[in-house]
Amino acid sequence: MKRIEWLLARKEETVLNVFKLKSMVRENDSLAVLIYGSPDPDAVASAMALREILNQTKPLAKCVFVATEPVVRYQNAEFIREMKVEIQMLDKTDLKEFRLIALVDAQPTFFGEALDGIKPQIVLDHHPCKTIWHASLADVRPNYGALSTIMTEYLLAARVKIPKKLYTALLYGIRSDTTNFERDASLEDIGAYYLNFMRANRQLVRRIELNQIPDRFLKYFDYAYHHKRRYRDRVICFLGAVDSADVCVQVADFFLRVINVFYVVVAGIVKDRIIIVFRGDGYRRDCGAIARKSFGNIGNAGGHRSAARVEIPIETLKTALDNDLSQEAVDRFLVQRLRRKRYPNTGANGKE
Repeated sequence: MKRIEWLLARKEETVLNVFKLKSMVRENDSLAVLIYGSPDPDAVASAMALREILNQTKPLAKCVFVATEPVVRYQNAEFIREMKVEIQMLDKTDLKEFRLIALVDAQPTFFGEALDGIKPQIVLDHHPCKTIWHASLADVRPNYGALSTIMTEYLLAARVKIPKKLYTALLYGIRSDTTNFERDASLEDIGAYYLNFMRANRQLVRRIELNQIPDRFLKYFDYAYHHKRRYRDRVICFLGAVDSADVCVQVADFFLRVINVFYVVVAGIVKDRIIIVFRGDGYRRDCGAIARKSFGNIGNAGGHRSAARVEIPIETLKTALDNDLSQEAVDRFLVQRLRRKRYPNTGANGKE
C-alpha cells in the first residue's frame, strides 16, 4: 500500500500543480466549484477532494458546489445524499461572490455563455481539449479514465488527511467513470482504485450500485424493444421525447448486454436537444471516433472508445428533416449519418 501511495504521489506534474494550487488559496478564501451538466460521481468526488485540499491548506470561509443541471440519475442522487453534499444551480448562483472559481470534470468551453465572462482560475479534467482556453492552473489528462484518479494523486501529493467518506467517493468516482474498468483506463487508475478500495466503505458503494433503474424508466425499455433496428451486431433506436439523457444511457447499457450485440446507438429528445448515446465493447469499434465522424459537423460530439455522446440542437435536426420528427424520419437520419464515411472538418454550426 505504501508503495502505491508513493508512486501516485511522486509524479512531477502532480507535485508542481499541488504546489501551485496551495499557493493560490488565501486566509478566509471563497471557492465555487463548477460541474458541467448533471453531477456524476466522478465530478462530485473530485470537487470534494479539491475542497479538502484547500480547506486543510487554509480553511475556506465559503465553498459551494455548482452545476448547470440538476441531478437526474437515481444512483447519483443517492450517492450525493450519502456524501452529504449540497449542489446549487448555476443560474441561481452569483459567481462574483467567490474569489476562486474551479471547474472539475469540465473545461471552460463546455459552458458556452453560462459563465457570463467569468474566467476560472482552476481547471481539472480528463476529457480531450478541443479548443484553446487559459487558466492559472490547468491540468487536463485525457489518458486517465477518471478525474478521481488525478485527485487521488493530488491528495497524496498534498499530504492531507483523507477522510473515509472521501476515499469512498473517489472509489465510486473511478468505478462509475470507467464502468468498472470496461472503458479506457490507465495504470494510475488501477493504482488509485486499489488504494481507495482498501480504505473506502465498500458496502455503501455496493448498495448504491444495486439501485439502478427507476420504475418510470421501464416504459422506455418496452418501447425500445419494439422499435429498435438491428443490423447484425449493431442496435439503433430512437426513443422519442424522454425524461432525461440518462434514459438513453440506461437503455444503451441494457442492449449492450444482449448476446452478439457489440455496438448500440440510442437517441432521445430532451428539451431543446436530441441526445445520441453510443455504447460499445471497446474492441471492435471506437464509439468516440464514430460519434465525431457521423455527427461532429452538426452538433457537439465526442467520447471514449467504448462510450460517446452527441448533442444536436432540435432546430438543427428539424432543418435537416424538414420538420419531420417522426420515428421513421429520425431512424433514417441516424442510419444514414452512421453509414457516411467521411465528413468535412467543421464545427457545430456546420461551417468549415
